[in-house]
Amino acid sequence: MSDPFSIGTSALLSFQRAMATSSNNVANANTPGYTRQRVEFSSRVGQGQGFGFLGAGVQISGVNRLLNSFLVSRMDASASELGRLSVLSGLANRVDRAVSDAGTTLATPMSNFFDSVQGVVAEPTSTAARQSLLDGGQNIADRFRTQANQLNQLDLETSQRIGATVEEVNRLSATVARLNQEIVRARGEFNKPPNDLLDQRDYAVRQLSAKIGVLTFEQDDGSLNVQTGSGASLVLGGSSQQLVLSRDPFRLDRQQIAVTSPLGPIPLSTAGLGGELAGLYDFRAQVLEPAQAQLGRLALGTVEAFNAQQRAGVDFYGDLGGNFFRPIAPTVLPATTNGGSANFTARVDDVGALSGRDVVLRFDGTTWQARLASTGASLPMTGSGSAADPFIVEGVALEVSGVPATGDDIMVRTGSDAARQMALAIIDPNRIAAALPVRGSAPLANTGNGVLGPLRVTDPGNPALQSPVTIEFTTPGVYSVNGAGAFAYTPGDVISLNGWEVTLDGQPAVGDQFVFGPTGPRSGDNGNARALAEVGRMGLFAAGSQSITAAISESISQSGGLARQADFAFTAQGAIDNQLQMERDSVSGVNLDEEAANLLKFQQFYQAAAQIIAVANETFQSLLAAVRR
Repeated sequence: MSDPFSIGTSALLSFQRAMATSSNNVANANTPGYTRQRVEFSSRVGQGQGFGFLGAGVQISGVNRLLNSFLVSRMDASASELGRLSVLSGLANRVDRAVSDAGTTLATPMSNFFDSVQGVVAEPTSTAARQSLLDGGQNIADRFRTQANQLNQLDLETSQRIGATVEEVNRLSATVARLNQEIVRARGEFNKPPNDLLDQRDYAVRQLSAKIGVLTFEQDDGSLNVQTGSGASLVLGGSSQQLVLSRDPFRLDRQQIAVTSPLGPIPLSTAGLGGELAGLYDFRAQVLEPAQAQLGRLALGTVEAFNAQQRAGVDFYGDLGGNFFRPIAPTVLPATTNGGSANFTARVDDVGALSGRDVVLRFDGTTWQARLASTGASLPMTGSGSAADPFIVEGVALEVSGVPATGDDIMVRTGSDAARQMALAIIDPNRIAAALPVRGSAPLANTGNGVLGPLRVTDPGNPALQSPVTIEFTTPGVYSVNGAGAFAYTPGDVISLNGWEVTLDGQPAVGDQFVFGPTGPRSGDNGNARALAEVGRMGLFAAGSQSITAAISESISQSGGLARQADFAFTAQGAIDNQLQMERDSVSGVNLDEEAANLLKFQQFYQAAAQIIAVANETFQSLLAAVRR
């Protein structure tokens, strides 16, 4: 109708709803995920008259959310990356502190340990110096175990957080599915988008993206399908697909993720994850496992090198040296799914080739193949697996027994479990092998100027290592050994016998002798202690190019570099996310000043519409009064 009453009433109702919409904007100014709404006005179709059409007033054509759908997608992607980097940065910094803080770093106790070896070099018969070396060794073992426990605790925490995040993903997926149902139902009833429900769904999707990283696809009925980056469905219309956790076939303390389906759980590749879950898996693969591998490699190298040199000497009792640290063997873990009876025995073969990384061996029905556990990359492996010809991979020797089944997998933790096993093998300071096992002397009756240089043990396991040896010069430039043979001599020659070698210089006279025999108890010799002191500086890792101290520095530098890199990326992504939020607020955020102005404007419009009705009423009353007269 085109009468003033109808026009005024339409205006009154329209501006009343406009005020309600602005009031709702103000009320939800701090509601997370709320999108500013705006009333859309349109004129009502008037009625035709002979002279033309008269207007029929105003109506509400819609209440729309003010948003940029492209910006919404960018914010979802930003939430995913920010969630990933937040987790990665926080945990990487904790690893950095574990390996570099004064109370946990290996650098200081390792330096003190080799300083205490120098104390034994200076005073090989001193009980105090020997006890100081034992104490230094105990400190090193304690520090290795402390650092390993801290990293293992972070590993356990990572697994727990993965489980908690999966539960949160399932809750959010169910929320999105429920909102899908309500949105579809509301659209069917009113043929209009339910703005508040859409806001709630967008906010839930953003939270979901921050947890796992998602892609969304809107359907014709208004529902939203949600997938992971790898294409695994989390929400299909009004139903959600739940994530489930299963045990790792090698390590029962770790879990794998799968998506439920009518055909059973489908494993979810970590490569397609985003958000906090991606951050947890990235932290484990890029920061934690390399740190554990480096720590284990250091532990194995220190134990192997120091023990080898300790066994090359004799202790204060005159006995051949034993291990200073307890030997550590790489850990072997058969998969729980194996059907065969194959078993492996592992030992360190070459410290210079050690990486400390986890290796998986798989039996293909004919041979065993080696691959890197973290990436699946193939690794070179030699040998046949027998005791005489063991498999050699990543510096570890492996002997296999039993009968494997096709598809059987064996994980070899070449170094990751080593540090927590670090411990001393001796408690008696007199068991420190400071002296060389063989001592040489030149009798006073010698008349030549032959001089014995330092003696060095080359094979501590030689059964004749300490057997008495007499070198006698029978003719000029010729000597015999224990009365046998005639060996040519040139000054500076290195003479090798029974697992040891010595340099002989000068010009011995005919009849001169040099006598070698076992070092007796309570020796003041420090020959092996000097060699022990060199262990910290000798080329040990990386094919003999890196020392223990250099490897520790590299480990600290690597962890610090990863932490800084994660921090920089997190800070940069935070700036991007803030910028996106500002862009979103400029379009969809509630501006209280603007809404206050709108309220005043709509109030004035409302009052004007009321005045239209008042004028129409007065006119109508005047008409009635005229008729009554």
